[in-house]
Amino acid sequence: MASRAEPADGGGRRDWRDVVRDAADLALLGILLTVAALPVLTLAAAAGTASAALHDWTRTGNWPSARTTVHRFGRAALPGVPVSLLALAVAGLLAADLAALAAGRVPGGPVALLVTALVVAGLVGYAGLVVVEVGGNGGGRWRAAARSAARACLDAPAPWAALTGVVALAGLLALLVTPVAVPILAGYTLAVLHAVARRRPVAADLTEGRSATVDRADRRLAAVDSAGRAVPAHPELP
Repeated sequence: MASRAEPADGGGRRDWRDVVRDAADLALLGILLTVAALPVLTLAAAAGTASAALHDWTRTGNWPSARTTVHRFGRAALPGVPVSLLALAVAGLLAADLAALAAGRVPGGPVALLVTALVVAGLVGYAGLVVVEVGGNGGGRWRAAARSAARACLDAPAPWAALTGVVALAGLLALLVTPVAVPILAGYTLAVLHAVARRRPVAADLTEGRSATVDRADRRLAAVDSAGRAVPAHPELP
């Protein structure tokens, strides 16, 4: 996979060749993710490894080496088996519940169907955020990623809803496109999930700490005045 750290024109701008290269890289990522998940029990390890690779790419501009990726996958394969089984079991039960409600075999009618559909949508968005979070810790710490995603969903419902919309749209497109294109769609969907999850609300940034604000204040207040004297650093800050 190519690097996007250095633009092709050398002027800090990206042209159509960079866009095509990124699209090809994401398509290849989706294909590799699908192939690695074919044994079914490796689903969690494949998703975590792909998310970790995308995490590196979005922050450094470079894909991890093949050796690093294989090492991550091997390390996450065994711990990911219970996660894969749990995900498949939950997905199967929810699908069966929706099918029974839609066919009228279970009492509740349209109201129960709507409530169940909303619950499924929320769980799908949460699962998407878990995959993003596990990519940030190397692709294998699912329990920590689940806890972090749960806190993020409760603290910021709007991004949670956005992630839900992304996964729901991807599922709809998967039904509409040719099956050959589904692995490619998986790579693009994972990239969009990372992009949406990285958009933190301003309130969250403010509550995480004052370090960024203080650093900016230090740079402003440490400037030299017209008399050549240094201005004291943030004397008015509490």
